Formats: sequence, structure tokens, C-alpha cells
Amino acid sequence: MHYDVIIIGGGPAGATAATYLAKAGKSVLILEKEHFPRFHIGESLLPYNMPIFEEMGVMPALQEADFMTKKGGRFSLAKGDQENAITFAEGVFTEVGEAIQVERSIFDKILLDHARDSGAEVKEGWTVDSYTISDKDGVSVIASSEHEETFSASFLLDASGLVNFTANREKLRQYYPHLQKVAIYGHFTGVDFTDREQQLNETHIACFGDSWFWIIPFSEKKVSIGLVLDREDLKESDLNPEELFQQAADSSPSLTQMMKNSARIGPIRVTSDYSYSNEKLIGPRLMRIGDAVGFIDPVFSSGVYLACVTARDAVAALVEALDSNQCLSPAMRRYEKQTCKSLSRYREVIELFYQRSFIEILLQPDGKWQWPCAINAILAGRLDLPWALRWRFRTFLWFARLHHRFGLVKRLDFG
Repeated sequence: MHYDVIIIGGGPAGATAATYLAKAGKSVLILEKEHFPRFHIGESLLPYNMPIFEEMGVMPALQEADFMTKKGGRFSLAKGDQENAITFAEGVFTEVGEAIQVERSIFDKILLDHARDSGAEVKEGWTVDSYTISDKDGVSVIASSEHEETFSASFLLDASGLVNFTANREKLRQYYPHLQKVAIYGHFTGVDFTDREQQLNETHIACFGDSWFWIIPFSEKKVSIGLVLDREDLKESDLNPEELFQQAADSSPSLTQMMKNSARIGPIRVTSDYSYSNEKLIGPRLMRIGDAVGFIDPVFSSGVYLACVTARDAVAALVEALDSNQCLSPAMRRYEKQTCKSLSRYREVIELFYQRSFIEILLQPDGKWQWPCAINAILAGRLDLPWALRWRFRTFLWFARLHHRFGLVKRLDFG
């Protein structure tokens, strides 16, 4: 069978794209190397994910799964003497007030099953080995499972995640030298929250000077906890990842209190070298979405959201290209431009996050210019910035840079 689109990868980006394509009446094949459910990190979603789920028609299945509600985020110093909670529903510029925290093995399977139910063909346990693209003849993909097979389509959509399948073969990956981090993480039960009712509905970021912890409750009993630090700090340490994780947790009074009765579920895992972008997001008969576009530090939990947004927007461009019989359309170029712009906005905030001046302002917000509301909207996932939001966001970043040099607010002791 010749498909309209072949998708490499069945994670959130691939499954979302397949659902939109199938609903648009296009024939689509997902080639996924693993069998779902499978473990994955990235449990925290953003409020602006929710309208996409509604549009996809997958919301009833997500509600049935009874995932945890996420109402905001809490930023603090790791030693616990300064914090600021951001509640999405209180943001003047934030139009969607809640998100969900999910166990990714369950969540990802729901999205993939929904794509299948929407009309996409899904092949799990198939590894893409190679591909060829012809402007005239379309795309040919060789994949293997128990045997090798060749599949053909008009377009190839790369949703291969951090594998970055097509971009790596074209040598397009560009690392951010100052964002080469390592995440050491695991799942825990028995985590004790001071204000359990409120903090179960928040993502908690606990900051040291040059590193930070995430604490993400994704069920009543399970919590994802991860330490993010410079890759060089791990390489130069005499400790193994698990020992380094424990040492950092023990140095934070608030985290020590949280974890005093906890027990780990499964192993401590390590992910590294994940901050990068690709020089190009499109080519003749080829588009990239999700982490195959690029991945930036997980501090603001934008991974799944950007996967779904890029999938939705790429499909709109693909449908136009298919209907007009173009192998590289103006809509595809607009997709590339807009996606790069969105990633740049997140990268700019994340780069500032690793300066203590940014955290000092975030933990001591001045409500005069409604800066907290602007940051609230960005952290919620709002990408269409009206002028009232855009100038506040830009002045907040400008003020953070000035504070870095001149100390415009109180300096904090990070411990």
C-alpha cells in the first residue's frame, strides 16, 4: 500500500500527528520500534495541551484514566527558605487554567491507541533502518521486525524523538554548549508533602546554585523526582549517579523532609546530552516534529506540549501540500519559521533560568507591571503572545539581565 504519510515513532508527537492526519482523511502509517506500554520520562503537561486533546477527541480516554490535575508550579530554593507558587488560573493572560500530570507509559499508549482508533495504521516493534526521498516518486522506507519490509508514501514525518533519526543522518543536530546537562531521576512512593492537598497538584522545582530538582506527583502514590546538573559535574564527581542524587537530596532540608519515608520504584536512570536543535525542520517530502525538531532543558515541562503543537501544525501544512501536490510548500516553510520562533522563546527563558538573577526575581516577584502574569502564561504554554503580554515578557527578561549586573532586587543565598 502507498500511504499519504509514514511517521517514524509513535510517541506523543507521532500519535498526535497520525490522529490529525487520519481525521483529515489521509492514509497514515506509524512505524514504532517499541511495544507499548513502555517507560518514558516527562510526566508533567502544560495547560495549553488540553485544547489540543479536545480537538483530537482523546479527552474522554484521558479523563477515564483519572490522571492527576496540575494547577501550577512551585519554585523554591533547595534549602527551603524562599519560594513562589504560580497558579495557572490566576494568570491574567492565561486562558487555560489546568493541565494534567501523567504516567507516561499509560498516557502514551492512550494517544497511540486513539490514533489507531481514528484510522491510522500502527506497526509496533518495527525499526526504521533507512529511507530515500525522491521529489518525483515520493518516500521509500525500509523497516525491520521479524523480517525486513519496504513501505512507500508521499511524505515522511519524523517523530523519532531524541533518536533524531533523519536529522542525524543529515548531520543537522546543533548542541547548546551551555545547556549540556544530565538528569538523574527515578519514581518514588511515600513522598510526604507539607500541604498535600495543594502540592499534589503542582510541579515543584527546587533550585541549588547550578542545579535543580523536579518533583512531579503523577498519581496519589507515585512521584517523579529528578536532579538536573551540568554534565561535567557528573563526570568530575567521584560518586556514581545514584550516590550523587542522594547527596544532593540530603543537602536540601525540604527534599529530605519530603523523602524521609519514601521508597524508590524501579532503578535510578540517567539521561544526558538532550539540549539541541536541528538546522532544518523540513525538506522535500519531509517534516520533523516533537523532539526531532529539537529538545531544550526540561525545567518548564514543555516537551509533550511542543510535541503536540508541532504535530498539529505540521499536519496542517502536510494536508495542504498533499492536496496541492507539492513536495515543499509555503505552508511547510511557515511551519519551520514559526516552530523555530517558539523554541527560541523557550530557550531564551531557560538560558536565563541558569543565572541566579532570574531565580531571584522569580522568587521575589514585583506585581507592579504584571510580570508574574506574563511568566504564568509562558509557563502554561501560550505561544500566541498579544502585545500586552509580549512587552511584559520582554521587559521581565530585560530586568533579569540588568539585575544580573547591578543587583536590582535582594540577592538570595542558594546554599
